[in-house]
Amino acid sequence: MPELNGVIMQYFQWYNPADGTLWKQVAEKAPELAKAGITALWLPPASKGIGGASDVGYGVYDLYDLGEFDQKESVRTKYGTKDEYLKAIAALKAAGISSYADAVLNHRIGADAAEDCMATPYPRGDRVHPRGGLRKIRAYTDFSFAGRGGKYSDFRWSWKHFDAVDYDELSPYEGDTVYLLEGKAFDDDVSLEFGNFAYLMGCDLDCQHPEVREELARWGRWFLDTTGVDGFRLDAIKHIASWFFPEWLDAMEKHAGRDLFVVGEYWSPSLNNLTWYIDDVGGRMAVFDVPLHYNFHRAGRAGREFDMSRILDNSLMQCRPTHAVTFVDNHDSQPLQALESVVEPWFKPLAYAIILLRQEGYPCLFYADYYGAEYDDKGRDGNTYHISMPSHRFLIDRFMEARHRFSYGPQISYFDHNSTVGWTRHGDADHPGGMAVIMSNGEAGYKWMDVGATNAIFVDITGHIQEQVVSNEYGWGKFLCPGGSVSVWVPKST
Repeated sequence: MPELNGVIMQYFQWYNPADGTLWKQVAEKAPELAKAGITALWLPPASKGIGGASDVGYGVYDLYDLGEFDQKESVRTKYGTKDEYLKAIAALKAAGISSYADAVLNHRIGADAAEDCMATPYPRGDRVHPRGGLRKIRAYTDFSFAGRGGKYSDFRWSWKHFDAVDYDELSPYEGDTVYLLEGKAFDDDVSLEFGNFAYLMGCDLDCQHPEVREELARWGRWFLDTTGVDGFRLDAIKHIASWFFPEWLDAMEKHAGRDLFVVGEYWSPSLNNLTWYIDDVGGRMAVFDVPLHYNFHRAGRAGREFDMSRILDNSLMQCRPTHAVTFVDNHDSQPLQALESVVEPWFKPLAYAIILLRQEGYPCLFYADYYGAEYDDKGRDGNTYHISMPSHRFLIDRFMEARHRFSYGPQISYFDHNSTVGWTRHGDADHPGGMAVIMSNGEAGYKWMDVGATNAIFVDITGHIQEQVVSNEYGWGKFLCPGGSVSVWVPKST
């Protein structure tokens, strides 16, 4: 399990340069990140994708190729070589930072050859009613990995290991179609969008096939032995049968001889969907708090019209904090990406204060919010846009300092106003002094709050408010914040 008040950083964004330097950057930055208060890094997918040296990693081709073999016109991946990846993990370990690998187990893309097989076509948006009858298709499902030559695993993927594909070479212009292969069914215990959302992209793994499960377990054991990572971020779990993961995780932890931290990406704004999944896997993993992210998204868009007293409503942070990995934005929600749902820059400091300075959840920072990002890409309308994401590092660093020094002990919430809300932490024997957090999405605000320290002087660690606050003989103080911003009050003596 993560350490008390731990902080994850997602150490990549979609548009990192494809120059093969990210693993080197991780190794170089490890001491600096540890000093800032980062306790774990979520690293991007390390395996070779269909795009070779330019693939972000989610178009996975060969899980065993971590930048070691000449495949897809490149030896290295977008982020570097296998040797550099292993050195990055070792550098994190030396700095006291855990490493979480991004495991993409749902699909394969970029097969080495096509195979003729039989399949039933379905509309992409309807996995219940077929578009036609069983027919012959030519699908790219033969993965032989000639560039790897059987090293680490001689397993060869064929159409029998998949349940559906989205391309038929015999009908190349038949778009918007999913082909369910003969003798197969879409996996059960998945998201019910489109009637059944087992199929996402590429060649969809048939987790009901025993050879598939055996190979995924074989790869997992090899990966743990090779890398020594401390856990996994599991991609696209709502498309994979939920019964698969407890079996797989049991095999991984038994092999590793230790607990592994695991967080799954179940992208749904529905709290009910997420709590169902957590329960269905027996609480074996945390999931990302997507409903909270959408609360932040709506709050930023609505401005002062948003009711801040309801910012935590229907979130995992509020309802199932022990299994919540909280975040503000990520590589999928950033501008011009598939799940674009951007949190407005003005609101991000408020959102980061919530995930970093409350006791619920395990917070995850986003690389582009910490360092900033500049890039150009096409939008859904076909036009090219220039995107500039500002860095929020100055305030995030101060929030992390406050998290590690003052976010302890009893928490009292004051979510009793539609614009100005706050909370306090009273500290504990090892972290005395207390802390008060206050924020407003409207005018400058104030709130009387019990900080648990009598006649104590508090200062705003953000620098937004210069005046000091002195708590009274009962431990209450009148704490202030600017309009549309946040202030974090800590004892002056520290």
